[in-house]
This record gives sequence, structure tokens and C-alpha cells, in this order.
Amino acid sequence: MNEKRIIVTGASSGIGEAVARHAVARGWQVLAVARRQERLDALAADIGCEVLAADLTDEGDVARLAEVAAGFRPTSLVNVAGGAKGAAEIAETTLEDWRWMFESNVIATKRVLDAILPLLRESTRPGPDGTGGYAEIMTVTSIAATVAYTGGSGYNAAKAAEKQLVDVLRLELQGEPIRVMEVAPGMVWTEEFSLVRFGGDQAKADAVYQDVQDPLTADDVAQVMTDILALPGHVSVDETIIKPVAQTHPWRVHKGPLVAKG
Repeated sequence: MNEKRIIVTGASSGIGEAVARHAVARGWQVLAVARRQERLDALAADIGCEVLAADLTDEGDVARLAEVAAGFRPTSLVNVAGGAKGAAEIAETTLEDWRWMFESNVIATKRVLDAILPLLRESTRPGPDGTGGYAEIMTVTSIAATVAYTGGSGYNAAKAAEKQLVDVLRLELQGEPIRVMEVAPGMVWTEEFSLVRFGGDQAKADAVYQDVQDPLTADDVAQVMTDILALPGHVSVDETIIKPVAQTHPWRVHKGPLVAKG
């Protein structure tokens, strides 16, 4: 079995950072990619991964990623970078926030795929012993990709587009030894997701998770993701939805303790 060599985007915090940590703990090689050099340097010092500071909405930075990735020789790409901005009704949202969400969640994913897919294909070629391997592309979308909710218009739209990109890619790679997988988390507490969404308003960010028993953590999601990646290469878990028990529907979240009836 080929050694796993994973590129993880959005690796300076949240789910991306947690995936990098779990992957290294499993003995895999990791190239962690994110915008903030100082966060990446701290991660590298802590876990021993390779890092690259890059803004994936910038064409020049993605070109640099392609160059670095060629030397890294990836077998796997884990797209985590993205995010939400704003939670207002459609008429009150801004085009600037919509552009940011589409650039970060959709266009950036397309740019990275353009850069990395040829390298993933190359990683599956038969070696000197005549045997080839499997490669994989895993993308984090959201349950917002399939279920609309009030105040989620721009994020719903961007994640729906990203999901369709993943679904089409899976169809178009038919016949190639590359599994294309989507992970759609529900309510996940991370230090930055809701804070970015609400423009740095800590009180609004905290209110999202207030009185919710055991919302998911980035570590929870990363464990599931790396468990899937660790499966034999011919096993494709096409779509995985992960929610805390307290969240029975994208917009139905129990507040307070979880208690058995009767």
C-alpha cells in the first residue's frame, strides 16, 4: 500500500488543523496549507508536518501550491478551507459577503483541484513492481449544502455549489482509481467559524452554541474524516453527514440537557 501523503487546506485552525494532527498521528505525511504563516509554523513545530502559507483565492498563491505539491508528491487532497459570512435575511445580505463565500468555498476548491488533480493521478501510476495505488479527494461541505435555513442564503448557496462540484467530479473520474468523498458536518464548535460569520462579534458567536449539550468539536469531525481516509483505497464513502445528538435537523437543535423520556 502506498504511503499516504496528504495536502490539507484550511489547516491553521478548526477542522483543517485537527485533520492535520490526526493524520500525522496516524503516521501519514502532511502538507498543511492556510493563509497564516505564524499559525502554520506553530503547527509544524508541534506535529512535524510540512507547511505552505497561501491564500487559495489568489491565483498566484495557488500556482505556488502546485509547485510545492509537485515536490511533496501527494496521494490525497483534503479540502477544508472555506467559511461563512453573515446571517441576515437575503434582502439584507451584501454582495461582498456572497462573493467572499463563493470565492472561498467554490472557486478556491476549483483552483486547488486544477492544481492538484494531475499529481493525484500521477500517484496512482504503477511503480517498478508493476502495482499502482488509489488516490483520494475529500471535501468538507456542510449540511447547509442540502437544507436551507433562514439567514443562511449565501452560505447555503455556496455550499450547495461546492457539493455539486464534488458530485460532478466523482462522475467524471469514473474509471480512475481516485475516490471522491464529501463530509457534511452540522453544528461544530470551533474557535473561529461563527466568529468570522458574525464579523468578530464574540457574543453572537457564543450564542449559537449556548445551552447545546456537546456540540461537535473539530477533533470529532477530524477523527471521522481520518477514519474514512484510513479505509482501503477501493472503499469510497461518498457522503458522510455528521451532527451532534442534540441536532436532529439542521435547524432543529435541542437546548438544555439531553434526558431519556419515561
